[in-house]
Amino acid sequence: MKVLAIGNSFSQDAARYLHKIAKADGTELKIVNLYIGGCSLRTHYINALEDRRDYGMEFDGEGTGFMVSIKDALISDEWDAVTLQQVSNLAPDYETYQPYLGFMNEYIRKYSPRSAIYLHQTWAYENGSERLAYLKYADYHDMLKSNKKAYIKAAKSIDADGIIPSGEVFADMLDSGIEKIHRDTFHASYGLGRYALGMTWYAKLTGRHIADNEFKETDEPVTDAEILLAKTSVEKIVFSY
Repeated sequence: MKVLAIGNSFSQDAARYLHKIAKADGTELKIVNLYIGGCSLRTHYINALEDRRDYGMEFDGEGTGFMVSIKDALISDEWDAVTLQQVSNLAPDYETYQPYLGFMNEYIRKYSPRSAIYLHQTWAYENGSERLAYLKYADYHDMLKSNKKAYIKAAKSIDADGIIPSGEVFADMLDSGIEKIHRDTFHASYGLGRYALGMTWYAKLTGRHIADNEFKETDEPVTDAEILLAKTSVEKIVFSY
């Protein structure tokens, strides 16, 4: 399977372990992430229009040093899936998605017509985060509620093939007793957070269950108890979505 993420640091978090998670399940999966920190749909739209080679290309969770345009990436391979997302601080507001999402959908279908298109549902900020307070949300549930509503509307607007429910998995993990899943109150932690995201993407994109997946090679230690909770949340959310 070949997956292209047109994203930012949140898709970088999700892509870090995805290739290795797939390998642990006996699946060949290539993941390329197009990275610009804090990149919004509007910026993707401008970069596509002007064919800017402003994206760091990350291959199977590692930086390559290559700078590419969205078009470069789209025509470089036959992608099974292409993902899009809104930047996290704008994700709760559907009005920030258009007309940029509609354009990007048409752009992808022009240069990679056989690809399925998924929206990556970004997650809410940690309770107590200054960013959460700035957006005037009471807690992560409050922000996630707006995120979920916006992503559902966005997916319908372009007839997307699906939503990768990363935000809902994070919330379910926190509700289940996980104390820490962010590294700086908004990005995913290098261990458990990125692990859960990778499992979520793998389960959603392949339709394969992850309960018996033995991948554990995270950049920060993750306990067996945390792995079990993460897998339980992924299975619960992804396969009931």
